[in-house]
Amino acid sequence: MEILPLVRSVLAEVGVRYLFSEDAPTLLPFARQLFVAREVLVRPTRWVWPGWVPTPARRFRTRQQVAFTNALRSVVRRRRASGRLGDDVLGQMLHPSGRYGPLSEGAILATLPGITVATFETPSRAAGWILLHLARHPRAADRVAAEAALLPADAAATTSTHLERLQYTRALVREVLRLNPPSWLLTRRAPRRTQLADYTIDAGSTVLVCPYTAHRDAREHPEPDRFRPERWLDESCSPAKPGVFLAFGTGPHSCEGAALAMAMLTVLTAHTARRYHLSEPHGPEPGYRVTTFEGLATPGLHLRATVRGRGPSCPR
Repeated sequence: MEILPLVRSVLAEVGVRYLFSEDAPTLLPFARQLFVAREVLVRPTRWVWPGWVPTPARRFRTRQQVAFTNALRSVVRRRRASGRLGDDVLGQMLHPSGRYGPLSEGAILATLPGITVATFETPSRAAGWILLHLARHPRAADRVAAEAALLPADAAATTSTHLERLQYTRALVREVLRLNPPSWLLTRRAPRRTQLADYTIDAGSTVLVCPYTAHRDAREHPEPDRFRPERWLDESCSPAKPGVFLAFGTGPHSCEGAALAMAMLTVLTAHTARRYHLSEPHGPEPGYRVTTFEGLATPGLHLRATVRGRGPSCPR
């Protein structure tokens, strides 16, 4: 089966429910179309048009943004009118700040479309690499499955206590993100003239940081090209150490959704390994392509899934 569309659908629902709780069913169809619009917009083409040219992809994106914004505006106004603001992300944005008062409707509507897409865009790329590694490393997958056996059958009943017990699963997720970071190139702008090693960086310069190569620094990661989740179980190997783990960026501009992404990917990995044996399809060529445009991804990824406890004649 083709993996990424299924993964994207699951993560989209998780992300939208996290943001909008009971209003998720209303907003989920619009959120999915937002992602489609994003995919169409970033798809490589022969021609690079100036930003002001209304290409079909840009017009499609605008229509989807307007549709999502209109649906979200109705939710915002209904919650404010009823006084039931909610305790989800939208509810937290609606609650007035003791210092600054309430956020304006315009600020909320301008912010949430981007956050909505972010909850399942990059995690979907990461999930493709994770599931591919489960297929390629069956012993690691078995270890994840054994750890996941203690989880509640209903993934929605998973709590932070359950997540804390998934130590090897989290280590596997982190190791895949080390080897194949979905955001393989980060950009930062230097606010002032500074010295970096033997280089002088002028104020206003753009600095490119490549987690893909930084994660393969043998000074920080022994046997850097080897898939070894156990390295993250060693107390001496901490992702909090500056420069060691850059899958979510680092410093004050690191990804604000890192904790949510790790939780989503850990639960997805645990429940998948608990239920299925994954394997790659037979053939001389891999069942996927590798792209780096807008992120390191595995489009077209096909895997075979067999229910655990059944023979290979019972694929799902």
